[in-house]
Amino acid sequence: MTIVRQAARAEASPAPAPAPGRTRPRSKDLRIALLFIAPAFLGFVAFYLVPTIRGIYLSFTRYNLFGDPKWIGLKNYTDIFKDKLFWNSLWVTLEYVVLNIGFQTVIALVLAVLMHRVAKSTLVRGVLLLPYLIANVVVAMVWFWMLDYQIGIVNQLIDWLGLPRIAFFGDQAWAIPTIAFVNVWRHMGYTALLIFAGLQAIPGHIYEVAALDGASAWKTFWRITMPLLRPVLVLVMVVTVIGSFQVFDTVAVTTGGGPINATRVIQMYIYQRAFAESDFGYASALSVILFIILGIVAFLQMKFLRGNESDLS
Repeated sequence: MTIVRQAARAEASPAPAPAPGRTRPRSKDLRIALLFIAPAFLGFVAFYLVPTIRGIYLSFTRYNLFGDPKWIGLKNYTDIFKDKLFWNSLWVTLEYVVLNIGFQTVIALVLAVLMHRVAKSTLVRGVLLLPYLIANVVVAMVWFWMLDYQIGIVNQLIDWLGLPRIAFFGDQAWAIPTIAFVNVWRHMGYTALLIFAGLQAIPGHIYEVAALDGASAWKTFWRITMPLLRPVLVLVMVVTVIGSFQVFDTVAVTTGGGPINATRVIQMYIYQRAFAESDFGYASALSVILFIILGIVAFLQMKFLRGNESDLS
């Protein structure tokens, strides 16, 4: 009975409080973690948060470098919706995004599957990533020279085949598809590696079970690989779509927005309004609208493509 009573008292008594010294390592780790995070956080505040807030404020003003901002309310936004150049730039940007994302995603998916099943050499994967490591301006200049109407090696080959030469960057019908092709060539290796990482995360025993059930490679790809790869594909789509909406350097180096307005993408239009026409208030309003568009597009992609769900769980 004595032993039973002692056991009951031990259960009823509260657990001993942890020694004060045990909590010190956690607080010390927290301070060290904050110390490491501080440079990135300060950079985010200085180069992202503060400029964003200031840009939103300037979008409600009339401002140039020769005077102080003058508050005009929603006038910039009402002018934008009546601006034909804005709607043209938005349409040109959408055309570029559809071409760039469509071809880039399909080609990257094929390359990722080939790397996963056939080409397992690290050298091959490095070669695929090589175009992405080259500066975009350099890539644009090289392709601009190769596709030149007079001296470009591509047009010389077309001429040798007896076909009419093509003004890739000078023709309104060819300009945007050509710019999209250049950026597809540069980014497809990097996108393929992202998808390849998603393929490696799929457990191998699932494919073994499918093989035992007699599933063909084609059916396995559509019934197993694609559903399990969906979260990675959605992430890739969100990142690449946001990047495509912000295309600028390739256009600035090759066409400058021409011919006429055929390649005046929205980022190019923002740049021209800000630095060519010194209308920073209007350019800020254009930037805010682009920010809202990108936010809506990313939300819709995550919502309807169920990017935050996985069939592995």
